[in-house]
Amino acid sequence: HLYEASSYFDFMYRAAEALVEAGLAYVDEQTPEQMRENRGDFGKPGVNSPFRDRTPAEHLARLREMRDGQHADGAMVLRAKIDMASPNINLRDPTLYRIKHAEHHATGSTWCIYPMYTFAHPIEDALERITHSICTLEFEDQRPFYDWLLNHLADLGLLARPLPQQIEFGRLNLNYVV
Repeated sequence: HLYEASSYFDFMYRAAEALVEAGLAYVDEQTPEQMRENRGDFGKPGVNSPFRDRTPAEHLARLREMRDGQHADGAMVLRAKIDMASPNINLRDPTLYRIKHAEHHATGSTWCIYPMYTFAHPIEDALERITHSICTLEFEDQRPFYDWLLNHLADLGLLARPLPQQIEFGRLNLNYVV
């Protein structure tokens, strides 16, 4: 069976709405430059977005406007609401969805918002009943978000337990060995 992320776009969008309704995600209208500046760095914690504390109802309305194509590319994004002071920069309110008015090879013009890989990957693993997602070491810092997302979606009743596990390994290349 051929699996594509676009096969799960409907579920991913429902998951995004559920996260917003639960107060776990928000629509951010900062410019990319403002988001980059407010993210902080390894020595300085990030700063909360001025849009972070609107009500879930307000965020849900903005997300639906994004879905319905009412805003330009890059005008806003959906972000997870985690911890802007986390020492793991990947947990500083990562982007889940962005606006991109583009024809998709599988879904045509049905969608003008698209999930980010870090949002799509754990959901695809769960829906495909992957038990162990094996990744190289560069994904190790992403594992806390992978677990955060899957656990919250399971708590919201969208995914069944047991959930997939992401496991990283150090790749070893041996050349010219008999």
